[in-house]
Amino acid sequence: MPTEVEYRGVGQVSESADQSPEPTNAAEFFGEEARRLREALGYSQDEFSDVIHYGQPQISKVERGTVLASAAFAEALDRAAKTPGVYARLRERLSTRGHPEWFVPYVELEKTAAIVEDYSTGFVMGALQTWEYAEAVYRAAHPRETDEQIKARVETRLRRAEILQREDPPLLWVILHEAVLRTVVGNTAVMAGQLAHLLTMAASPHVTLQVWRFGAGAPASGLPFTLLTQPDGAKVLYSEAAGQGHVNDSAQAVRDWTATYERLRASAESEARSLRLIHSIMEEHANEQDAGPA
Repeated sequence: MPTEVEYRGVGQVSESADQSPEPTNAAEFFGEEARRLREALGYSQDEFSDVIHYGQPQISKVERGTVLASAAFAEALDRAAKTPGVYARLRERLSTRGHPEWFVPYVELEKTAAIVEDYSTGFVMGALQTWEYAEAVYRAAHPRETDEQIKARVETRLRRAEILQREDPPLLWVILHEAVLRTVVGNTAVMAGQLAHLLTMAASPHVTLQVWRFGAGAPASGLPFTLLTQPDGAKVLYSEAAGQGHVNDSAQAVRDWTATYERLRASAESEARSLRLIHSIMEEHANEQDAGPA
């Protein structure tokens, strides 16, 4: 467990926090600090709501560690505490904890991207996963880990969905190989819930989903990859090998894989047909669930 974060005056996090062991649950760790600040300032949650301009239910969620506070929430704490970005920096550090070291560069780029173009061949991309789906993925990959360890991994992964809650969310364009939709991760109930979540997310004007059908022939790439475009137009390629990830900003690599993505996009089902297919496969999973064992 991390050592207790100390305070120098009201709300000021001690530098000793930087030397503390990494929290196993970032949301709970930050929530505890938010609660300590509020109590040090002498406010109830209802009173604090008027100070930081967030509703009491949201303050409660943050303090209980149900969600990791948003960047704007952390900035509101700094204003209340009159601290120079202490809570914003703490929240930023915590937001990458739990990710493998090799994945952190991608997470940082994903947070600020204007466009995220993803091609998924095995699993639904992390930012679109449900809790149950992510849990099943991690239990399959780490069968000897405890429930608490799996929970921490899932919470870390689901924080990636925060990119779609920004004031300026990126355009998220995802091409899913049909195998992603038909592979039963967890069980059919988990899959039905995951595909229902995809349909919900696709209702956003910031999310576009396409499906690469089995019958479309050999895809332009047999490997998953992601292209990230920043607001200034800078673009990088992200890909993974066993146990490691790689961010490549080579102009030639970006051109080549952008062309590959365009070929995939052109040969995948249209958005409308893709959503109908996702709905159909969702119903297949749901029907199998209802049918029960033979």
